[in-house]
Amino acid sequence: MLTVITGTVNDLLPGMACALAKYRYQVFVKELGWPLRCEEGVELDDFDRPDTVYVLACDHNHEIFGCARLIPTNRPYLLGDVFPHLMGGNPPPFSAGIWELSRFAISHPKGQVLSAEQAWKNTVKLVREVIDVARSKGAFRLIAFSAVGNERLLKRMGVNTCRISPPRLIDNKSIVPFWIEIDDKTTSALRLAA
Repeated sequence: MLTVITGTVNDLLPGMACALAKYRYQVFVKELGWPLRCEEGVELDDFDRPDTVYVLACDHNHEIFGCARLIPTNRPYLLGDVFPHLMGGNPPPFSAGIWELSRFAISHPKGQVLSAEQAWKNTVKLVREVIDVARSKGAFRLIAFSAVGNERLLKRMGVNTCRISPPRLIDNKSIVPFWIEIDDKTTSALRLAA
């Protein structure tokens, strides 16, 4: 069963921020092979600040098996500050109502084997929680960039997405920036997909 914990670092349970950094290292550095500059065993960057909002998928022991990071675009954020060239000549957004979704991942809970249906439901639930948290913070739209397959996954859920520019290669992976509209179409689709 997936439990969701949300908030800034100060809102998380004791030790959870450290567990999140270790989980992200395992997923993004070890499994996906991203060439991130980070200490051995922990993945954090300049955008993990006290005001950054996290959405975490946890099991009944509060072990993290999924995460997402939300940052308003009127503060420094990954796409706008490090990868603006992905916007294809469009200016990166700067708005309290547009938030960046980054560092999204979900795996299987430790020691559990999930059916494809349960894994799908967990993914949908985490996306739905991300949308709900962003909306509660005043966002009407998210911006994200990821592998093309993740964009397809959101479309399969029925999430209202719109590609900003064509895919570009980063570290031999096809990466695309896209909008996620926080609207009735997205929320209704996620309710149905669950």
